[in-house]
This record gives sequence, C-alpha cells and structure tokens, in this order.
Amino acid sequence: MSALAYADAQHDFQADIDLVGSIEAVPTILDVACRITGMGFAAVARVTEDRWVACRVKDGIAFGLEPGGELEVASTICHEIRQSRAPVVIEHVAQDAAYCDHPTPARYGFQSYVSMPIVLPDGTFFGTLCAIDPRPAPVDRPEVVGTFRMFADLIAFHVDAHRRNASANAAIRSEAFVRGILAASPDCVKVLSAEGRLEYMNERGVAMNQLASLEDVLGQQFADLWPEDERAKIRDAVRRAAAGEIARTEGFCPTARGEPRWWEASFAPFRLEGTGELKLVGVSRDITERVKAEEERRASAAALEVLNATLAEHVETRTQERDRIWQVSHDMLGVADGNGMWLSVNPAWTAILGWRSGEVIGRTSEWLEHPDDREATRAEVGRLAAGHSTLAFENRFRTRDGDYRTLSWRAVPVEGLLYCVARDVTEQRERAVQLEQAEEALRQSQKLEAVGQLTGGVAHDFNNLLTIIRSSVDFLRRPNLPEERRNRYMDAVSDTVDRAAKLTGQLLAFARRQTLKPEILEVGAQLRAVADMLDTVTGARIRVVTEVPDAPCFVRADLSQFETALINMAVNARDAMDGEGMLTLRLACAGGLPPIRGHAAAPGRFAAVSITDTGSGIAAEELGRIFEPFFTTKPVGQGTGLGLSQVFGFAKQSGGDVDVESELGRGTTFTLYLPEVEGVIRDEPVAARDGEAFPTGDGQCVLVVEDNVEVGRFATQILEDFGYRTTWAANAEEALEKLGSDGAGFDAVFSDVVMPGMGGIELAKILQRRLPGLPVLLASGYSHVLAQDGLHGFELLHKPYSADQLGRILGKVAPSPERRRSPSESR
Repeated sequence: MSALAYADAQHDFQADIDLVGSIEAVPTILDVACRITGMGFAAVARVTEDRWVACRVKDGIAFGLEPGGELEVASTICHEIRQSRAPVVIEHVAQDAAYCDHPTPARYGFQSYVSMPIVLPDGTFFGTLCAIDPRPAPVDRPEVVGTFRMFADLIAFHVDAHRRNASANAAIRSEAFVRGILAASPDCVKVLSAEGRLEYMNERGVAMNQLASLEDVLGQQFADLWPEDERAKIRDAVRRAAAGEIARTEGFCPTARGEPRWWEASFAPFRLEGTGELKLVGVSRDITERVKAEEERRASAAALEVLNATLAEHVETRTQERDRIWQVSHDMLGVADGNGMWLSVNPAWTAILGWRSGEVIGRTSEWLEHPDDREATRAEVGRLAAGHSTLAFENRFRTRDGDYRTLSWRAVPVEGLLYCVARDVTEQRERAVQLEQAEEALRQSQKLEAVGQLTGGVAHDFNNLLTIIRSSVDFLRRPNLPEERRNRYMDAVSDTVDRAAKLTGQLLAFARRQTLKPEILEVGAQLRAVADMLDTVTGARIRVVTEVPDAPCFVRADLSQFETALINMAVNARDAMDGEGMLTLRLACAGGLPPIRGHAAAPGRFAAVSITDTGSGIAAEELGRIFEPFFTTKPVGQGTGLGLSQVFGFAKQSGGDVDVESELGRGTTFTLYLPEVEGVIRDEPVAARDGEAFPTGDGQCVLVVEDNVEVGRFATQILEDFGYRTTWAANAEEALEKLGSDGAGFDAVFSDVVMPGMGGIELAKILQRRLPGLPVLLASGYSHVLAQDGLHGFELLHKPYSADQLGRILGKVAPSPERRRSPSESR
C-alpha cells in the first residue's frame, strides 16, 4: 500500500462529513447549483485516491445517495479530476467528443454533468462540488462555471478555516479570499452601509459602469447614482435589505459614459465579525441583452396578438389602423389553419411572389415550396399545429415567373390558427453567397501567386544547376581534354548534383514530405555541439553564447535535419548582424506550445530551442512571408530563400512548430518547438565509416525492381560492374512472380518506392512476411508514404544516389556467398 493510500485508509471520513455538514452555506450552495443549471442532483464529495464519499447531497432525481454514501472512486469522473485539478463540464454526453464513450455517464445514467475541484489554499485536493441530471442541460456558460468555481473556493475556504482553527489567520484568509471572489466575479459587487452609502465596489463593477475612478462615487448614496425615476425602487430595496430581507429589483441606469444599461440588483444584509456592524452586500448583473430580447419578444408577440384579434373579427369591423398595417406591410402576413391551409394573406404576397390572394387562399403552400424544402416545411407546420412557436425558419417559395424567393418566417399558433409573418431575404442570402465566392476567388488567387513564386524559384535554381551540368558534359565530350580539366568538370557535375539534391531536400522539408530518420536526441548536448561548430561559421566578431539547463531534455527527431535547421537559423542571424554581434542559443524544457500564427496552443511538454541575434530585425510586413520557399530579403546571390522553409517543414513534420519575434533595430528570436519524449543518453559512439574499403559484390544475385527503363538499365549496369548478378523486373507484380514462393535463389531485392500499381513499400512488406530472410533495399527521391509513416524498418537509399553510395549500402545488406550457402540459413 502506498503512503498516500495508507493515509486515506487512516483518514476520518466521518469528520469530513461532519465538517461539510457544519458549513451553513452548503445547503444554499447546492440549491443554487441545481437552480442555475436546471439539474436535479448536486453534492459535495470527499475524494481520495481510493474512496468517493458524499458529504452533503441535494437529490431531486432519486439518485439514491445520502451523506456518508460512497461510489467506487475509479468509476467516477471525480477520480480523473483529482489527478488533473481541472473542472469538467458536459452539456450533453451523447454530443461530447471527450465523454460520449466514457463509461461513467452510462453507469450512473446522466447526460449533463458539472464537477468543480475543491482545492484547499495550501494546494491539498479535498474533493468536488458536482451536479448531474439524466437530461442534457445548457451548463457550459461563463456564469455557471464561474459560480461553481466561486462555490468550490468558498467550501475550500471553510474547510481550511475549520481545519486550521486559527481565528486570526482565518480572518486574514477570509478577507483575501473574499477579495479574490470579488475580483473574479463577472458581476458588479459592492458593499453599502446600512444607510445605503457606497463603501466598496469590485474592479469588474468599476469597468461595467465605465467609471474613471472608484473614488468618484465612494461615500455617495447608491440610489443617487441611478436616474431619478429609478431611485425609489433602489431605496426601497436597500431599506428592505437593512431590515433583514434579501431584496431584488430591476431597473435602468446608464453607465458613466452614457451607454444604456439594464440591471438586476440584489441586496442582502451581513454583520462584520467582531463589531457586529450592519452592512449590505449588493450584486448588480447586466441584463441589457435579456431586456432587449424580452422587449423584442413582447413587441413581436403584441404584433401577432393584434393581428390575431383583428383577423378574428368580420372584415367590415376591422379598424382602419389594422387594415393599413395589413395593406402596406412589406412583409408577407398570413393566417392558416392547423393543417397549413391559408385562410387570409396580405397584398405583400402578390408584391413579392406575384400570386394573387385568391390563388393562395384555400390551399396549403406545398405547391409553392421548393422540392428540397418541402419535407422541412411540412415538419415545421406540424410543430406549429402542436403548439410550438416558430421564431426563425427559412424556406423558398416559387414566384409566378418560375423563380424562387428565400423567406424567413416567424409564426405562433393561437386557438387552432397559425399567424405567420415572412420576410423576403433573397438578396441578403445572395449577397452572402457572392461574398463567399469572392473570398474563395481571393484565396485561389493567393494560392496561384504562391505557386507561381514557388515555380519560378525552382525553375531559376534548377536552370542554374542544369547550366553547370550541361556545360561540363559538353567539355567532357571533347577529345584530348587534359586530365586535370576533365577531373575539374567531373567534380563540377558531382558537386552540382549534390546541390540539386539539397535543393529538392529543402523543398520537401518545407512541404513536410521529406523522409525523416527520427532518433532520440539529448537536445542540450546537440545544441552545445552545434554551438561549437557555429564559431567557425559566424566569424570571430560574433560571440556565440549557449544557455542549456543541467537536466537532460530529450526529443525524437532526425539529427541531420535538426542540425540543418539550427545552422539555417544561425546563418540568417549572422547575416542580419552584418558579421558582428552576439548570437544566443537557449534551451527551455517542459514548456507548452503557445499559439503561433493563429493556431491554437497544444498541450504536452515541448523543448524550445531559441536562437537570438542582435541584428537589424525583420519588418512587420515581412514576418508573415519569411517561411515561404524562395522568399528572401537578402541581395541577389546571397540567399536561396529555402533555409527557413526547411526549418518550418522540419518542425511541422516532427510534430512541433517554429515561431519568430523581431523588432527592427533590436534583433530577432527564432524558437523551434519539438515534443519532448522519455529517453536515455547513448554512451556508445557511432562507428565511423570514412576509412572503409569500397565494397564490391561477390557474385550475389540481386533482383532490381524499377519501372523507369533508363534508371533500371543504369542500376543493373552499376551492380554488374560491382560484381553482382542482376535480374530486372519492371514492376512489383513481376518481381513477385520472379521470386516465387522460395526466393528463386535471389540474395537481395533493390526496389524503387514509387511505381504504378503496387509500390515498393507494399512489395517489401509482402517479402518480409513471405521471405523474412531476404533483405530489401528501397530507393526513392520522394514518397508521401515514407514521409508520413517512416521507413517501416527497411533500408532506404535517397535519390539521386552515387554509385559509391549504392555499393556501400548494398554491400551491407546483401549476404556473402558463404552465408548464403550456409545450411543453417538455407531457404
């Protein structure tokens, strides 16, 4: 048994039940929790590592739990909250992505759930304030969550005060805690004297009332801050509160800046500890939006009631006012029976749709409805007939000209009749569609601009490289070319191929399609190694400073790409400093991933590698483009514009991101974020291979799988020159046929990855299952499968590859003839 479990086993849970039961505010808290959420069950629970015990309960749904009752702690969400210390709010379990498959809601039969951790001031987890109901409930609202948090803090305070039993310390904590609640409250909270003078108002109240300073109103009669016609009700509420009541009222009072506000004001008495002096606490809630909505609703209901009253009378008895409204309204007004058959329509029907009233009256609107809207319209008519009002419903009606108009409906059922108002919103919807189309056109234009810039940059750089290769080949074809010049041109071709491969690698890095070889790295050690190397890159006048914590920090990433990313950022920093300044490499561990370029923050632990320079900085209008391929602020010939795009692509493909902060004239900080992993430092060094002899074949039989004829012929020619025997298959299906069920004597398979039909990876997986002893070497210049899923344990040769690279890696994977003919390893 762990120490914590032992402590829980020895804990006096009855004492906690009695403690919570002694808190006078808890019944009120549970009652308010149920009322503001509409839930039927609320409880304060003591939650430890192995027990869930109800301390106080309000049960309106017959859940069957009493104080002292227990639930299996592992079956509750409170057990998870004890670990995370974070509240859980579920409005509808069936629609909640995180909890729709959670076992707890099904076990205890609830659909809505709110649970707030009760954490004591010293950080001790006590339990939860929770509420449940078998029905969905709109509980994910700031006022609900804020109220639960305030109640949980209040319970935590009382528990802490009882446990410590130190009145002086409790008084200090009470004042601080109350002020914390006041600061966190979304409402205007104030303290009045018994005579109604304002003595305190929280910061939120000052902001809501748009006061320049609290000092402007302190000491004034609170009622005098209201308009003259509202003061009587405020004075009455204050008087009743001073007499011991909890008084509530509503009224209108503009802010200090004259903005209109409606308020719900509540007052309650309390006495100061020690002196017993009477004070009043007041809470004012801004209900302006609710009042406006109620006024609109009342206005709409009044209009419909007027329409109902006037239509019920004979046409000859209709008043002139009603007739004028009916005749001149631009909205379509109508009365229908419970089946949706129109009994009366106003002239706006003809103005909007073109149909005369006689063509509409006596029929339902089904013949006018758009076929795609007919089912929904019939369902809405059924809802009206069942007694439900329609506040917002849209459909399309056919005009006499054969077009369709989009109508927005409001309707109420009264005594078996349906009173309806429809507004033509066709132009409004068309403008919305046109706006969406214009935005899409703009997005496409921006995409084309980016593609054009990318294509131009690729064409420019590759044409430069091809110029070198073509010119060198032309000279190599000349007879009697001196050996020195021949070697120079051959070196130029080889170097240019390497540059072209680096260029494609940077493009694939930006597109997040490079094939990474991730391994667990200790970031601090790698950062120090790169810093040592940067001393030679940056020059003597740039001081390189490294700040690395003592504790190891591990990430899983491609070491080569990681070093390349750091060097790319460092070279940019060096150029920004014009060869003189300070370059700081800093590592911070165990942090989160902040919001970057409009993307939300990500949970988890991230290592943050930052490179800070003291250079010229980057202009704000250029910050949004610095990661685009071929975008550069350097002069022509001093940069490709691909360095930062490689950093961006590497970070994204490794599960992280890269951020930049810059200020003109003060410098720039690039921060590379990579997910942290558990790991250990490798003590064994990697053996160097520089001195190895060039490997050749020894008659091994290699099956070459390549769909490109030129590459296939060239690969077989190279392997035969190395001393291998080769057979060429034009696709994976042909290769499987040649290998048969026993390998057909082949010692290795050398296959391209991207081929028509079956790809190289799928072929390798089949051979791994069918012939596990047959080595497979893959070759690819690009594969989205490799970029997304990795190498699957197979050796990979990157295109373009040299004959030397092919010979070395094939010599490593292909067995020698002696091993191939060993009886213990025969197939």
